[in-house]
Amino acid sequence: MNDAPAKSISKAAARAAAKPARQMARSAKAVERSTDQLTEKADRRTVLAGDRTLLAAERTYAAWVRTGLAALASGVGARALFTAVLSSMLAKLTATILIVFACLCFVIAVWRQIHDGVPGPETDLRAVPHGVLVIMNMLLLLVATATLVGVWAHWR
Repeated sequence: MNDAPAKSISKAAARAAAKPARQMARSAKAVERSTDQLTEKADRRTVLAGDRTLLAAERTYAAWVRTGLAALASGVGARALFTAVLSSMLAKLTATILIVFACLCFVIAVWRQIHDGVPGPETDLRAVPHGVLVIMNMLLLLVATATLVGVWAHWR
């Protein structure tokens, strides 16, 4: 007959002992969710860093091409402008240096874009295909070469 109070005390003790265990399990689940969220955020930041790296490389490529186009235009302008002021040979030499520099810029632009060194992290973006870059820069080199021929073929 005295077993009823013992059973009730035993159940109460078991519930009291289980309470910290339940709290510990809830706390462990919360820590696990938080860790998963941090991992997802870190992975996302890595992907975004890769996107920024890819875009920076493409901006650098564009800067090289822009510099080459400016040098090409400056070479044509130097030939036209300096012919009236300087000797024809000096005007041609100045134009040649600028046009050769433009060709060098076009080659460096494609070289840097294709041989980017260490591969970056995974990205969400797709890079411009290397074949397109090579074809575009070959076209620019062809234009620069034709310009150089035009500078030297046009005698004044």
